[in-house]
Amino acid sequence: MQLHTIDFIIIILFFLLLVIIGLWAYYRNKNTDDYFVAGGQLPWWLSGISHHVSGYSGAVFVAYAGLAYTHGFSVYVWWAFTIGISVIVSAKVFPLYWVRLREKLFIQSPLEFLETRYNTLTQQVIAWSGVILKVFDVGAKWTAVAILLNVFTGIPIAGGILVAGLISLLYITFGGLWAVIFNDFAQFIVQLVAGIIMFVVVIISLGGVGSMMRVWDQLPEENTQLFNEPYTAGFALAFLFINFLSYNGGTWNLATRYISSKNENQAKNAAILSGSLYLIWPLILFMPLWAAPILLPDLSDPTQSYAFLTLQLLPVGLVGLVIASIFANTMSMTSSDINTISAVITRDNVPVLRGEKDRHPSSLLLARGITVIFTVSTIVVAFQYEYFGGVLGLIVTWFGASAGIVAVPILFGMLKMFRKSGSHTAILSIMCGIITFIITKNVDIQLALEVGLPAGVSAIVYILSGLLTPNASVPATVDRLFTQLEKSEIVRT
Repeated sequence: MQLHTIDFIIIILFFLLLVIIGLWAYYRNKNTDDYFVAGGQLPWWLSGISHHVSGYSGAVFVAYAGLAYTHGFSVYVWWAFTIGISVIVSAKVFPLYWVRLREKLFIQSPLEFLETRYNTLTQQVIAWSGVILKVFDVGAKWTAVAILLNVFTGIPIAGGILVAGLISLLYITFGGLWAVIFNDFAQFIVQLVAGIIMFVVVIISLGGVGSMMRVWDQLPEENTQLFNEPYTAGFALAFLFINFLSYNGGTWNLATRYISSKNENQAKNAAILSGSLYLIWPLILFMPLWAAPILLPDLSDPTQSYAFLTLQLLPVGLVGLVIASIFANTMSMTSSDINTISAVITRDNVPVLRGEKDRHPSSLLLARGITVIFTVSTIVVAFQYEYFGGVLGLIVTWFGASAGIVAVPILFGMLKMFRKSGSHTAILSIMCGIITFIITKNVDIQLALEVGLPAGVSAIVYILSGLLTPNASVPATVDRLFTQLEKSEIVRT
């Protein structure tokens, strides 16, 4: 089935909308405060929607679609449910801390406070480790959307990577965080419309509303279970811990949503909104994917299930809407990542490399230049995706297992109970986590251990190292930092 003219028109109109948003945002960016944290002016509903959709990408409709086809309901349990719980439970803690760091220390990068919390060396170790990991993560997302493009249009995967990467490169370089935020809102609306239409069409194809429960009777029994090998309860617990670290700010672009909020109360509400959406929306979004084995039996490549459902079931025009939604998902997440990584390199890495203490608050040209360099690096990695275990390998094992390593000293470093855990503790926890990651990638162990052990070891080392040095002195600057973090100045709105 080929795309019709109207489908292409809808896709082109969507990209024109993004161009308009990017140009509008370009003129809002007067300095790096606007470019990286939107001037700290994000309302809770916009921040919450952006936080939520920043966790999606085309990978959801490729890698996770394949798992929904082969492993059923379990993908919701270990992915969306664990994210929703992690964010809601922590809504009154980390979102507030991130806002206070911006208000008290004037941070624009999620890592700026680490220089005060630990020292410059520790900050640089965390910064460069995270930057390198993000190269692989973003590369996986370019590949995911390129695979879908290949199914829909026949464009070679390499060509799809270039198309997705270059469009996002132009968009984010000019627009900064304001462009990302309003792109997130636009893509949320597109995703909502496309997802509901797909849900309704699939239900009708299966025989109406009454068929929703009968679907599960027609699927393999293991597809109806909460846990399905190798995605066991242990794997879900491992992902719960990783998502707790990631979605509360260990993934830096998600921290930026809180940092950019107007005040603490709005950051808290943003977290509750995002977490609630994760608990509810994937149940609608994934229903067609769970039913795919019935509608598309014996599919040779399950990762193409969402693409084939779209082509076979949706009428002309709506196919273009779904493709636009998938593009929007990916561009939202990758643009968000790229913007935050640019902030880290511009604000944290470059001044140290130059031997300067000044953060260069007006270096907007430098920020845009770094954005270009980082984006090109992710495109290069995307071309090598098969070497790293495919899209699923990059997302679930490479990023899932390693993201928590970098996140541990960031989030645990905010908690007063660990105030005696200094720079040596932070670096030791990262090194032990990386060593564990290398070992798990080279031995035959359960997937739950492969994903969870690196972050788990990093956390245990961090906690134990702090507990084993009860008499360690705490620098006055660190004490002042915790005083600032603990002091609430919530503004009710």
